Amino acid sequence: MTDVTMTVNGREVKGAVEDRTLLVHFLRENLGLTGTHVGCDTSQCGACVIHVDGKAVKSCTMLAVQASGSAVTTIEGIADGSELHPVQAAFREHHGLQCGYCTPGMIMTAVDMIERHGSALNEATVREELDGNICRCTGYHNIVKAILAAANAAPATIAAE
Repeated sequence: MTDVTMTVNGREVKGAVEDRTLLVHFLRENLGLTGTHVGCDTSQCGACVIHVDGKAVKSCTMLAVQASGSAVTTIEGIADGSELHPVQAAFREHHGLQCGYCTPGMIMTAVDMIERHGSALNEATVREELDGNICRCTGYHNIVKAILAAANAAPATIAAE
């Protein structure tokens, strides 16, 4: 067992994990943060996207020990109290979710995308950067609309970290 310490959603957490424990499993099983979904365990679907030190990461391909000392943000940590994060609100407003399984990973990917591109984000870039996120309900059209709406609404308010 290895001790890990990290800041998750603004709160310092500690735990003992087996060296092979994936970050997604540490978040879900040790911390009870089940908003980060396990879809494929092979980095193909994007359901497990979180932010580590401000960058989008697929948590099914990162070990918990690799995140020790890092700042981790999950879908549970991007909203401000009872207010939805602007990207979450855009997904709701533009019907960018269907079954909801891919939604946390899509939103975390979108927040990272908007932080990097701001209002310069365009449809081609959104579609290209969503390549690693699978929506099995084929809701891509509305997902893209939601991301572009959020990027154009108030880019300065998007930053989650």
